[in-house]
Amino acid sequence: MDKYLQGVRVVDLSRLLPGPFATLLLADMGAQVIKVEDPMRGDYARYYPPMVGTSSAFFQSLNRNKYGVTLNLKTPRGQQLLRRLLEDADVLIESFRPGVLSRLGFEIDELRHDFPELVICSITGYGQTGPKRDHAGHDANYLALAGVLDRNGRRDKPPHLPGFQLADIAGGSLYAALGITSALYRREQSGQGTHLDISMTEGALSFLIPAIARHAAGDEDERGAAMLSGGLPSYRVYPTSDDRHLAVGALEPKFWDPFVTAIGAEELQGRGLTRGEEGQKIARQLGKIIQSKPLGHWEDVLQDLDVCVEPVRHLDEVLDSELHTAREVFFEMQGLTHVSTPLTPRDGEHRPPPDHGQDNEEIYGDLGFDEKELAVLRADGVI
Repeated sequence: MDKYLQGVRVVDLSRLLPGPFATLLLADMGAQVIKVEDPMRGDYARYYPPMVGTSSAFFQSLNRNKYGVTLNLKTPRGQQLLRRLLEDADVLIESFRPGVLSRLGFEIDELRHDFPELVICSITGYGQTGPKRDHAGHDANYLALAGVLDRNGRRDKPPHLPGFQLADIAGGSLYAALGITSALYRREQSGQGTHLDISMTEGALSFLIPAIARHAAGDEDERGAAMLSGGLPSYRVYPTSDDRHLAVGALEPKFWDPFVTAIGAEELQGRGLTRGEEGQKIARQLGKIIQSKPLGHWEDVLQDLDVCVEPVRHLDEVLDSELHTAREVFFEMQGLTHVSTPLTPRDGEHRPPPDHGQDNEEIYGDLGFDEKELAVLRADGVI
């Protein structure tokens, strides 16, 4: 896979997860990402346990292939230095609350005037406008206000939190990366940059496009009762006798019928899409059969069938999976297992995550600062 963004320079003011995940995608695709951190402690994610060497596994997983500099944006000279960085930048990404960038001396409209070709991407919980623009939030809050959380879990139980940061990553990072690459393409045609206002709540809300359409058409499914969230016997997760699980996605009759036949329930052929109480009755019957045997038994029974039924894997099993090994998904760097995204080239070398301020001399040296000047900036707390 080619490094499609070779030659693109990104100045990254973000920290924690949504922004760094977005710039991880850009860096893997060849962009030069300059991660800007404050000189005192840097990105908070550096210190989340567990630690691997001098920084956390969390931080390292998100910041490979990036350059790291320090910069105190609360000082006039720090603000001037950021402007110097932006002179040669194609993208600026930030995840401050709305208004913070302006208070630091970088009002969006002024940036667009001073750097007309710059693509500016702001990732926030609730967007740059609206009644909650200034409110704090985390992934669970965004999912709650988007209505996504209410769809997750069983109807007779409280909503379940996802096992990863769904709004942060899918609602924020992925939309940011898509918006940035689209804006760069548009800039090639128009010569003009833009400002992307990425709301993680709105990103999460977009996951419900089909559900909202069904609701508007009169579908009143409760949590856990929709077609693809457990409302059908042919699409749900069933426990086995050894406390493992089978993920059944046998929606179509061509999958459902051979599946129920293989497990000894031929009488259920043609009934996988049954809803309501009768569907629940079928699910209970199916669940009783599956729970009578361990996971390994069902893997043996189903291994030669193409029926859209798979075991729910633990992470240690995922790491040893023949599927992911064949696809070269994992690679090792500095004692840590990294995960390739679908956009990560499989045949290239990777740059280790930067130490705090590791590339100050190189990046600021390229701007014309010599070692004596950099020493003064360090002494004054600017870098």
